[in-house]
Amino acid sequence: MPSVSTNSTRATCATSNPGRCSARSWKRNGKTVFPAFRTRTFNGVHVAFIGMTLEGTPSIVSPSGIAALDFADEADTVNALIPQLKRRGIEAVVVVVHEGGAPTGGYNECPAISGAIVDIVGRLDDAVDLVVSGHTHQAYNCKIANSAGRAVPVSSAASFGRLVTKIDLKLDRATRDVAAVTIDNRIVTRDVATDLRQTALIAKYNAIAAPLQNRIIGSIQADITRTLSPAGESALGDVIADGQLSATREPAFGAAVVAFMNPGGIRADLTYAGSPAGEGDGNVTYGEMFTVQPFGNSLVTMTLTGAQIDTLLEQQFVGCGQTANRILQVSAGFSYAWNTSAPACNKVDPSSIKLGGATIDPAGRYRVTVNSFLADGGDNFLVLKQGTDRLGGAVDTDAFEAYFAAFSPVAPGPKNRISIVAP
Repeated sequence: MPSVSTNSTRATCATSNPGRCSARSWKRNGKTVFPAFRTRTFNGVHVAFIGMTLEGTPSIVSPSGIAALDFADEADTVNALIPQLKRRGIEAVVVVVHEGGAPTGGYNECPAISGAIVDIVGRLDDAVDLVVSGHTHQAYNCKIANSAGRAVPVSSAASFGRLVTKIDLKLDRATRDVAAVTIDNRIVTRDVATDLRQTALIAKYNAIAAPLQNRIIGSIQADITRTLSPAGESALGDVIADGQLSATREPAFGAAVVAFMNPGGIRADLTYAGSPAGEGDGNVTYGEMFTVQPFGNSLVTMTLTGAQIDTLLEQQFVGCGQTANRILQVSAGFSYAWNTSAPACNKVDPSSIKLGGATIDPAGRYRVTVNSFLADGGDNFLVLKQGTDRLGGAVDTDAFEAYFAAFSPVAPGPKNRISIVAP
């Protein structure tokens, strides 16, 4: 779990007023943005649903957007609410949390599971009867031991509507508690009759969007994908970083010498084969390009020292700000090597960090382009918040489109900018 700072407001909220606390997010005045829980009544039995986002939210969204909010530990937040629920006579408790794990086995199995959800459930009060999880885009149907050693049902339904989870709670009117839980992850099929009103609504807006979506912005020579090299570099990541550097290289637009792109912001591949829209093989439409980068971030060019660039590269790895490696994609002319077995925060040899073939100077000053999410410290690349002389630029999709207009047909990136050195 990422560390979270404490303050007197949080301490008071977490101990003396638990009903006002929620890891869903709460303002520093002690008030939650949304209710900490909701209750539903089924045949006279009250069931509490505690909904939370993950404690690590500040590292995966633009930090400035949630600067006035705190995100508390998930298990601590739930446990602080249990006494209040019991005073209301509520014994049945369901936790819905945007955090998850990595299981083994099939989508309705769970021989073993690892990840943040294991620690969260392992510290939950024994009053919690069910945990519905997410975030990792995995599918599982698990039993995880809680703080009392009791196995608690924990489910997740993968992502993108591929599964739906059917959960049956059997409630005991005498104890007002959950007597049994049955969970079934079901594959979403396409053999269900469409809803006519919904279909008509979709068709209406598809017709409006089609001229924009199907507009050809350029072409590619072959598939350009997010498939990573052993060092963590992708052909599409190379191309996007090159496009961002191209958009900010001129002095009037930032005088950038290198661009970095976060891999989590690359959401789809560019494929050579034509789509049903009929644009033809090799052509790239605006809709396809937007699917690759759908977040609408703007480009920011800033000055970093060579030492700060070194820190940026170290912050890519587990133990130095990350819980999983997040290898930034880099633009042409920049290269470095990292050691898989080196300790955290010391994986990159500074002498391997080169720009235009020359080793960067730790005291030197370099103009660096990133998107606004990264510039704000997103994905825990906190050193970027120290960048100076910032200049805002184009929206990332506009920069990408301009790159295609200038350099089509675009070739896949070479994936030769990041390398691994032998341990």
